[in-house]
Amino acid sequence: MESIQGKVAIVTGASSGIGLGIAREMAREGAVTILAARSGDKLRRIVEEIEERGGRAFAVPADVTQEEEVQHLFREVERLAGRLDVLVNNAGIADATPTEELALERWREVVDTNLTSAFLCSREAIRTMKRNGGGRIINIGSLSAKIPRPNSMAYTVTKFAIEGLTRSIALDGRDHNITASALHPGATVSALVPGVTDRLQSDCIDPADLGRVVVLMASLPPEITMLDTTILPVKVPFLGRG
Repeated sequence: MESIQGKVAIVTGASSGIGLGIAREMAREGAVTILAARSGDKLRRIVEEIEERGGRAFAVPADVTQEEEVQHLFREVERLAGRLDVLVNNAGIADATPTEELALERWREVVDTNLTSAFLCSREAIRTMKRNGGGRIINIGSLSAKIPRPNSMAYTVTKFAIEGLTRSIALDGRDHNITASALHPGATVSALVPGVTDRLQSDCIDPADLGRVVVLMASLPPEITMLDTTILPVKVPFLGRG
């Protein structure tokens, strides 16, 4: 394993939940962590917290569904840190709409947030990483990419697509020392469904634990990737009846 001390990492959706847990753990291990999300005030408070603990972080407010804002994000990373070593595509929203009631507008919102954002950020990261001689892209998927929940077509489709995105990046990037991984969490404390997922206490992953898995993936030697892995609470129904 390699230290991520001094490496530059972007974490999208970093203002709460899973993204916040990942950002904190990356910074704790010494990465220069770029926090991206729409809420600038939240990001700045998190940066202050990280810096108080001796870490280095920068807040770059951005709506990563918008091409021009993603391009601005990567220009800011270049200005602030000079390079990019790790991209964590985490930005996402959940949806629990019966298929027959799913409006096209909502479909597009979920696809843009969960998938288009990952494409836009990955494309810019690949351009940057090619110039730098390599890098690592980690895409946060979902257990729903393995087995769907009812009434979640838009969300499920995007998380299945994250696997395809990851494999395409791994294939297209390997001659340029760019690796890709998909991490599929089970139930995790997050802001995906306010009032529900942010209150789960039992049989639920702490975002900090998920963050440590991301640190592990980012610490792998550059010639190795953990292509696809699932992390889940031991007692969730995914493992079967008991």
